[in-house]
Amino acid sequence: MGKVIFYEERNFQGRSYECMSDCADMSSYLSKCNSCRVENGCFMVYERPNYTGNQYFLKRGEYSDYNSLSMSGSIRSCRLIPQHRGSYRLRIFERENFQGQNFELLDDCNNIQDRYRMPDCQSCTVMDGHWLMYEQPQYRGRMMYLRPGEYRSMRDVGYSGMKISSVRRITDSC
Repeated sequence: MGKVIFYEERNFQGRSYECMSDCADMSSYLSKCNSCRVENGCFMVYERPNYTGNQYFLKRGEYSDYNSLSMSGSIRSCRLIPQHRGSYRLRIFERENFQGQNFELLDDCNNIQDRYRMPDCQSCTVMDGHWLMYEQPQYRGRMMYLRPGEYRSMRDVGYSGMKISSVRRITDSC
């Protein structure tokens, strides 16, 4: 079971809101969120309500200043990442609607273009596990959380124009 405490001000000050599951819109609990403490589990936090906008992966620890996460704005929604035990499988496709070159990944890939000679990833299917996709090689830049399911277009999950360059399994003991 996960638990995160969000605070309106930096350094865990101001009003707080304790969350143990998904929260699509924190505005009814806090006017803004500028720091948080993850006591258990792993969470994705989002800059906009309904799990949209830039997102960031948080695991157990203290985050005293939201701006240190390299994101602007404030945390507006969060999603608890269920702990996964077992295998990891992800199929990536060069084009939307599962078209073009495709490859199955069972582990992390720090540079999709170098490893697979695939210029871009525009759709994917997550068969097992939970994954993070990054816009730059070496797990840098903006990230996107993917749970099991089919993703016909990266635009549908809010990443129009973002080139996927690396992908990592979420294996932390959440």
